[in-house]
Amino acid sequence: MGFILVMLPPHDAATDGWAERLARAVPGIEVRSPETAQAAEAALRDADAAYGRLPEHLLRHARRLRWLQAPQAAPPPGYYHRALIEHPLTVTNMRDTYTDHVATHTLALVLALARGLPAYVGDQARARWAPDRDPGAVLSPAEAHALIVGAGAVGAEVGRLLAAFGTTVTGVDPRQAGRPLPGFAAVHPAEALDALLPEADLVVLTVPHTPRTEGMMDAARLARFRPDAYLVNVGRGPTVRLDALTEALREGRLRGAALDVFEDEPLPAGHPLWSRPEVLITPHVAGVGPHSAERRFAVLEENARRFAAGRELVNVVDKADWH
Repeated sequence: MGFILVMLPPHDAATDGWAERLARAVPGIEVRSPETAQAAEAALRDADAAYGRLPEHLLRHARRLRWLQAPQAAPPPGYYHRALIEHPLTVTNMRDTYTDHVATHTLALVLALARGLPAYVGDQARARWAPDRDPGAVLSPAEAHALIVGAGAVGAEVGRLLAAFGTTVTGVDPRQAGRPLPGFAAVHPAEALDALLPEADLVVLTVPHTPRTEGMMDAARLARFRPDAYLVNVGRGPTVRLDALTEALREGRLRGAALDVFEDEPLPAGHPLWSRPEVLITPHVAGVGPHSAERRFAVLEENARRFAAGRELVNVVDKADWH
């Protein structure tokens, strides 16, 4: 079946050549790559599918659109606006295209916290030689209990890697609850989160930003953490209230945190988290790694082939839940 797919602007270097590659790979496809919003309006009028961000003002021009491929696993806030949610088109995402990169980055953050590396990095910046550390401040992964909040592809891989260090791993996930996952002692439903938080030495957030997860780690939830526990967030920034986290750290109600994502990005230069000695910050780079662009193209190509053949698409999104 022939169909028209629009590569929506703005375009980036990672997708250079994708239109030509799709045209060669998928029989019957016509790929359009408008450079401006005005050109996109015209291109969408008779399009069947699109790749990229589709704001409401563009969606109004999509008279026969049936499929939208999101360019990320978890697009930024505002991607799933009401008009898109209510539209009958199917949205697919880039789920599981950088699981290994995020999981490796997460493990690096966990081990850095466990060994107190943020303090050593601070010493290095001041050329300070300070080998005397409290042994009790070191977290032994083999003796630790990790709670993985979000046991999807990334969370499952993080749990598997931690279990290899001897860590006792428990998960919380509404979709995976009750299922056996490698390395996990158990996976509980979302309702169990509050009861499980006080048991964890380490809480790792890999959840997407959805209406249910926004602000889930607020002051009340952070108050349930043990004062010697660590928080790691590699999911999405809006899941953690940074003011509440800063206050918990300042008052000693949390041992430390490692964050790759933030409520506001970039994190403002004057934010107090930058200067906290027990905090490790990376600038939303957990997914960076080799082959990312090729993996994303592979999902787009596979779905284009399936769409042309009238087959079920991969990585279909629950639009109302944003993932």
